[in-house]
Amino acid sequence: MRSVDIGNIHAEQAAGGQAIAVGGGLPPGTSFTWFVVVMGFLTMFGPMAIDMYLPALPSIGADLHADQAAVQMTLSIFLIGYGAGQLLWGPLGDRYGRKGPAAVGVALFILASAGCALAPDIWSLTAWRFLHGVGACAAPVIARAMVRDSFDRDRGASVMSLMMLVMGVAPMLAPLAGGQVLDHVGWRGIFWCLCVFGLLAGLGLLTVKETARPAGNRSGGLLSNYALLLLDRRFMGYALSSGFVFAGMFAYISGTPFVYIEHFGVAPEHFGFLFGVNVVALMIANVVNSRLVLRFGVDRMMGWGILATAGIGAVLIITGGFGIGGVFGVAIPLFFYLGALGLVGANGMAGSLAAFPHMAGTASSLSGALQLTIGAVAGGIVGALSAGGSPLPMCAVLCGCALAGLASDRLLKR
Repeated sequence: MRSVDIGNIHAEQAAGGQAIAVGGGLPPGTSFTWFVVVMGFLTMFGPMAIDMYLPALPSIGADLHADQAAVQMTLSIFLIGYGAGQLLWGPLGDRYGRKGPAAVGVALFILASAGCALAPDIWSLTAWRFLHGVGACAAPVIARAMVRDSFDRDRGASVMSLMMLVMGVAPMLAPLAGGQVLDHVGWRGIFWCLCVFGLLAGLGLLTVKETARPAGNRSGGLLSNYALLLLDRRFMGYALSSGFVFAGMFAYISGTPFVYIEHFGVAPEHFGFLFGVNVVALMIANVVNSRLVLRFGVDRMMGWGILATAGIGAVLIITGGFGIGGVFGVAIPLFFYLGALGLVGANGMAGSLAAFPHMAGTASSLSGALQLTIGAVAGGIVGALSAGGSPLPMCAVLCGCALAGLASDRLLKR
């Protein structure tokens, strides 16, 4: 395959001789603001499909006569589908263009949402949730590739930060909306609402123009393209460093219910506030990153963010392990950790896609799948060690993830 310079306007195919436009700006007549809004909306599928139905888990178990483990499996199987599906949609987007595969994924999401709403038992719901995950991951994977098609690395990182700002609305509002729907029409109504969300996202997708020409007969199969990415040092540096740092967020998500409620005695109705305020930190940091990355560049901004997470992880080991400051000794460092993530996520994704603009969809798929896999392992470790609610396991895993991210950044990207 021919070499491609980062930030080039065009990357040529190895076989077909066609050029795929990358980094050359938005298609004529496309509004920048509307493009960012639609792309941000397309990245909401995961948070919406997870966070909106979390308040309904006990009701689902009672209605379908299922125990807690079986109900929680509907979340685990969704995440498996979400992770595995990413490896499918990106290559399809490279071969057939962005909008077609994204539209198919959105349609599958709508179909699976309806299937979940109509599920007669927990096993049917679990099967539909797997398809739900496969469909939900298509739009985010393709949205990131569409940004890479249209902007160079630093500008793409700025745009992705704005997308994450739009996406940040979902984790804050989805649980509240899900609780209201649950109170008024029951848990099945939540999945009907997800059908409506999928329809609106699909309509938004129709309003933006295609950003890349289909690759058609490009040489190189699926496995060989993934092997090329896995063997590329800089790609893996960006993917692993951002993946490890984001795994700290999975440790935080898995551990804080036990730490805050069981260990520190926070009332369950107040837990949502401590959880949601960190989303605000992430959104503020993304606004800052969207502006500063154009001045300082992806590598410097990302390096600052990773270094900050490692330092905050060390602070958490001290405050959480020795009980310094009580709940605020854990909550305040976590606020800044989530904020520092805003300097890592968009920059890491933009960096990973920049080296392979001619197969941005495949790179987006692999980077996202690696991030989810590492995060799932980190969350699982915290869950296994969090009996009794001690903050130390969560803080130790979070610190370890940040240090692994720092090591990946220093060793692989240099």
